[in-house]
Amino acid sequence: MDAMSAHEMPVVSVVGKSDSGKTTLMEGLIRELTARGRRVATVKNHIHDVDVDIPGKDSWRHAHAGAVTAMISSPTQFVVIRRVERERTIEELAEAAGDADILLTEGFKRAGSVRIEISRRARSDELTSDPASLFALVTDNDDLSVEGVPRFALDDVGGVASLIEDTYLKKGDR
Repeated sequence: MDAMSAHEMPVVSVVGKSDSGKTTLMEGLIRELTARGRRVATVKNHIHDVDVDIPGKDSWRHAHAGAVTAMISSPTQFVVIRRVERERTIEELAEAAGDADILLTEGFKRAGSVRIEISRRARSDELTSDPASLFALVTDNDDLSVEGVPRFALDDVGGVASLIEDTYLKKGDR
C-alpha cells in the first residue's frame, strides 16, 4: 500500500463505525508518535459544516461578513478558516499539513489508500472497509481478522505506532 502523497508525506487513515474508538486511537497515536520525536499532522473528516470559530468574536464576524479566508494569529497558534467550493483531496490536505512527518486522518472511509480499521465488539462484528484495503486492524473481537493484515488489541497503541513507523517513517528521520 502506498501512503505517500505527491509531497512524500505518509498519510494513514483511521476508520471504523461511529463510536468504535477512532478518536481515542488517534489521540494515542498522536501522543505515541510525538513522544518518539515525530511531527504529526491530523485531519478529521466531517460530513457537515464546521464552525471552529466562536460566534460573535471578531474573526467569526469577518467570516460571516463574507471573507473567503479569515485568519487568527497569536504567538502560539495560526488558524485559517477558508470557504471552499469542494472538499479537499487527501493529497491537498497533506500539502496543507505543512512541516509534518506524517498525516493521520480520521473518518475518511473512502479516501486514502492506507487504512487502519478499529472495530469494537460492542459496536459491530463486521468491517466497514474492504479487507484488501486494510493496513492494520485494531479490535477486541477475537473472531475478527483479515489474512495478511496485522491485528492489534484496542490498547496496543505502541504496536500500531511501531508498524506505522517501521513501514512509512525512515529510521534516523527526526
